[in-house]
Amino acid sequence: MSTSLTWYRRSVMFAVLVPALLLGGAALWIVGWVWALAWAVLAAAFGGLGWWAARLMRDTWGYAEGETDLYLTYGLFTRQLVVIPYGRMQVVDVTSDLLEQALGTATVQVRTAATTADTRIPGLRLDDAVQLRDRLAARSETFSTGL
Repeated sequence: MSTSLTWYRRSVMFAVLVPALLLGGAALWIVGWVWALAWAVLAAAFGGLGWWAARLMRDTWGYAEGETDLYLTYGLFTRQLVVIPYGRMQVVDVTSDLLEQALGTATVQVRTAATTADTRIPGLRLDDAVQLRDRLAARSETFSTGL
């Protein structure tokens, strides 16, 4: 995974944390400056924890292309291993929101008929994501299984 995934997660965290800090701090300032200070310390602690966890979360994502299956693994506290047979793949998408575009990354999402697992690979360089999508789409046609 690209290091841009870490920066993506950190940017999203701060986009949520900074307004929460400012609005919560302003609201609590009315009650008393001690409560506003406590809120700021709590927000800083969550910011530090989020900064550290963003890299750990990036390191948990992985994938491997096998002979007949795609293997995905992710999860910081609960590790998940998802095995997707190429013949069961219906759609392989490459998506990139505005922040991902600014960082030059994309997410590959694999959809099957019935899946409850997170079947996406975030934080890939855009070129790598497009190449992976093309390989998976070709393999899904090769291993196509009927219902």
